[in-house]
Amino acid sequence: MPASQHAPDAAFDPHTGQAVAVGPGLVRITAGNSGPYTYAGTNSYLVGSGSMVAVVDPGPDDRTHRAALLAAIGGRTVTSILLTHTHKDHSALAPRLREETGAPVLCGGRHRLSRPRRPLEINPVGGHSDWRLLPDRVLADGEEVCVGDRTLIAVATPGHCANHFCFGLSGTHWLLSGDHVMGWNTTLVAVPDGSMADYFDSLSKLAALPYRHYLPGHGGAVDNGPGRALELREHREHRNRQVLEAVAAGATRIGQLVRAIYPQLAVPLRPAARMTLEAHVEYLEAQGALRIERGLLGARLRAARS
Repeated sequence: MPASQHAPDAAFDPHTGQAVAVGPGLVRITAGNSGPYTYAGTNSYLVGSGSMVAVVDPGPDDRTHRAALLAAIGGRTVTSILLTHTHKDHSALAPRLREETGAPVLCGGRHRLSRPRRPLEINPVGGHSDWRLLPDRVLADGEEVCVGDRTLIAVATPGHCANHFCFGLSGTHWLLSGDHVMGWNTTLVAVPDGSMADYFDSLSKLAALPYRHYLPGHGGAVDNGPGRALELREHREHRNRQVLEAVAAGATRIGQLVRAIYPQLAVPLRPAARMTLEAHVEYLEAQGALRIERGLLGARLRAARS
């Protein structure tokens, strides 16, 4: 859900399908899959100069986007295909691109949940996750990936999902932040796919690194990346306080939280609000700030005993 009513990159022009230079040896190609959860579309990036490039987040398996990516590659050698994570809007084109270029797919492992599902629990974003995709190599936190004379540093940032990574361009202030930090919106954290506790930790981790300029998976560049990461953390801490206040005022169900905290929210975004509040509630339960009674009719919320 938006951290404010005025998104920092509200004037972002994706130039859909066009190769746009966005940094040193960094080119963005935005897919035409715009929507309530993808904003102007998924950003794919080419990293490198000269005869070798890496592709970060090839995006949806869309014929037009595939053609735009191949045109931007222009016959150069693709050294690797890196994924920030394995939600299909970022990863679905990876197998086809691997076949066409011979480049290995590197990511934080197969798609997996942040915690086991509870009995009868449904993963609300399971259908949007790339369960079948097998990487050629699983990345480790801090691993270096060479692209010609450039090097990407893999930074593990679980939260949005368990295998999320960001990629810093070594020797520069640039970082590809995937869905972990975006300018247009806060990221969706939906349990059990994601984890609010991991998201908090990863925001603090990223803010402490030397990268200043973030290039996200959706929307335009974030010029003060660490500041934005800390702003997002404060925004989510504010949501925690709102949840506790709503429960203290008598809310006992997630739906009541949605109505209390997001009274003016557009209908298409309400499912995302519900998913994110469920992640907040689970986080607060683990912190001992809330009690949850789970039953066939859903979760019932109670304030923690004093």
